[in-house]
Amino acid sequence: MNKLLILAAMLFAFACKPKNSENSNETATKHEDVHSYANPSRAVVKHLDLDIKVDFDSKLISGKASWTIENPSKGDEIIFDSRNLKISKITLGDDEKETTFSLGDDTKFLGQALKVKIEDATTKVNIYYTNSADAAAVQWLNPQQTAGKKYPFMFTQSQAILARTWIPCQDSPGIRFTYNAKVTVPRELLALMSAENPQEKNADGVYTFKQPNPIPSYLMALAVGDMAFKSVDNRTGVYAEPLTLEKAAYELADMGKMTTAAEKIYGPYKWGRYDVLVLPPSFPFGGMENPMLTFATPTIIAGDRSLVSLIAHELAHSWSGNLVTNANWNDFWLNEGFTTYFERRIVEDVYGKDEAKMQELLGYQGLQELATEMGATNADTKLKGDYEGRDPDEGVSDIAYEKGYSFIRTIEEAVGRERFDKFLRGYFDSHAFRSVTTEEFLAYLDENLIKGDKVLKDKINVDAWVYQPGLPNNSPAVGSDKFKSLDSLISQWQKSGNIAALNKKMSTNEALYLISHLPANITLNQMADLDKMFRFTASGNSEIQAAWYTLAVRMKYQPAYTNIENFLTEVGRRKFLMPLYKEMVKTAEGKEWAKKIYAKARPNYHSVAYNSIDELLK
Repeated sequence: MNKLLILAAMLFAFACKPKNSENSNETATKHEDVHSYANPSRAVVKHLDLDIKVDFDSKLISGKASWTIENPSKGDEIIFDSRNLKISKITLGDDEKETTFSLGDDTKFLGQALKVKIEDATTKVNIYYTNSADAAAVQWLNPQQTAGKKYPFMFTQSQAILARTWIPCQDSPGIRFTYNAKVTVPRELLALMSAENPQEKNADGVYTFKQPNPIPSYLMALAVGDMAFKSVDNRTGVYAEPLTLEKAAYELADMGKMTTAAEKIYGPYKWGRYDVLVLPPSFPFGGMENPMLTFATPTIIAGDRSLVSLIAHELAHSWSGNLVTNANWNDFWLNEGFTTYFERRIVEDVYGKDEAKMQELLGYQGLQELATEMGATNADTKLKGDYEGRDPDEGVSDIAYEKGYSFIRTIEEAVGRERFDKFLRGYFDSHAFRSVTTEEFLAYLDENLIKGDKVLKDKINVDAWVYQPGLPNNSPAVGSDKFKSLDSLISQWQKSGNIAALNKKMSTNEALYLISHLPANITLNQMADLDKMFRFTASGNSEIQAAWYTLAVRMKYQPAYTNIENFLTEVGRRKFLMPLYKEMVKTAEGKEWAKKIYAKARPNYHSVAYNSIDELLK
């Protein structure tokens, strides 16, 4: 056990490093989290028994959250996070002895501290509550917003600090707990959670769930709707609306191969089943790595399995994120940097090195663009973030993902893949079902890989990557033979003016590279020629659509305008929405157009998306 862990354990008078999931909160309690009111070193949750009803008429979730707690300080109070929750009463123990509680001042992003009076021997706190109809984590869809057009749908998105809007909890990634749940829904609908799930509807609309592994609150997830299930293999499968299910299952046919590839690299999958739920289009992210049940955007359904690397990413989170989690949101890169690295390793194993290299280069170019846009000295380009007083959702950017990835690749290149794989597997195994800080990871790196080797330490240059802004100059070289060939074709086209020079079948990544490397002075006629050849405007591939439509807005390519409006109205994925709206607001005319579209589209967006766009268009 490293010195940092020993010091922290002494300061908080806790036992030594946990050896199993049952005492994983012992380490979690020492992590300070500026985005939670909880004080886990005094009283901390260990297990949740949730009994709730989902009411589509009132758009409310109500019921009882029974928390099994530990009170090592023998204090008289435990603090939960709450945001716009109506607390009707709180009781203690199985005998439900009523106790007193208070709600603190309401703070933007954070909500209120729910302070509950307990006794030194209290082991269970029962909170009776109802959430708000506009709870930020929850999106309620009417039947017209679904594929089937017959039944309503709802889903939650708890990351980063939105779990507190639908469950009173200690809403910090450094605090982990197991849970059981009973969820009552309309009888014609199916309920699913980030847990062991049913595979078909039952007659009474009451579903029970069990998550036997300790997870942080941001991985609490619930979806209710008209959903069906189809197996991919004996431990993977797909849920979706019935009309979408066959397409989704076809698209995700390689899930089993991905899981096998992941295990080959970093050891056994520890969560039982790995299933994916393909949600309606309003889902704000590409995917959310809810344990045992990834929530995914339907924008991955391209018909040719060209966008399923997103599933490789969410699967990779089963190790880097869900198994070993960032202890607070300033350490977000520990989740996403490692996961982006692991994703590309899975892609390389299943789809080949060329595919992984293309993704790597596109990712690095996106990182360079973002770093330039943010500025070389911008503190938010550090891997170790500082989001105190801000919504931690601001940290969801290519800094965490792609700069984090480049740092991990720098380490791999410095020591070699074989040695690095052994190190990283040891890291996952020794920290399983725990939450760690940046400093703890760096201490583990120093103790188990660098081992006092000054040459290696200087070669990696941890400080420049983690604690300094901008992009260090020791980033690994990136390149793609596929893209080099495409560069040659682009050059021929520019010299000859003959669009036929580009006439080749292109993969999704090649099309994205082409669009991003078109000359700045491209003419509308040239865009029309490209569109005729590759049908970018009419593409069914969301990544290509988003890239082409952004260029079309910039260049005022009007043949794409109707498709752009349809895209912005139908798709809720923030990754695609923000670049388009940002491009639109660069001109007064474009901003008016954006506002007109947004007035119609906003009801289809989740709060994670519309909060960002509200700020942009105000």
